[in-house]
Amino acid sequence: MSAKTDAPQSPSTDSASAASALTVSRKPWLALAFGTSFGVGFIPIAPGTFGSLVGVALYYLFGAQAALVRGRISQTAGPLYLLSPVVIAVLVGLVGVWAADLSEKFLRRKDPNCIVVDEVSGQYLAYLVALAPLNWKYLLLGFILFRVLDIWKPFPARQAESLPGGWGIMTDDWVAGIYAGIGLWAARAAGL
Repeated sequence: MSAKTDAPQSPSTDSASAASALTVSRKPWLALAFGTSFGVGFIPIAPGTFGSLVGVALYYLFGAQAALVRGRISQTAGPLYLLSPVVIAVLVGLVGVWAADLSEKFLRRKDPNCIVVDEVSGQYLAYLVALAPLNWKYLLLGFILFRVLDIWKPFPARQAESLPGGWGIMTDDWVAGIYAGIGLWAARAAGL
């Protein structure tokens, strides 16, 4: 026994190492479920593309719900019909940051391919920014624009990837989603 090999460790060091071992050793089932969009991320070919398709379905589902609400409320209610889709966008984004962060730590890989909640969130955001109608042409165009911009990663999307943890995983897709939404909005304004 020597002072070097048997030095007493401070309680903060013990608790910090125990916390990190706990994070790595216990499988974060709920975070992985959300992060992989309930298994979609485990599709072996183009998981990001399938994650984007989940975003299309989510927008279609909540866009149809917003259209129903819009039909039931008077014109004086204004933009209240957007509340639900905006709340969904915020919830998917925040849960996505949490899920991506825990999943990345558990899997011990930077931005693992199986984590596709970022594509879901970015795709949904593209439609929301454009206030895209539930028309197959706009849904398809928004999907193509988002996928191209998500792969290309125009400024500042690539730089956003360097943010820590879940923020880096999610933010680059939000940037691509905003750009895709602007492109989709411009296509609508041009009458396409």
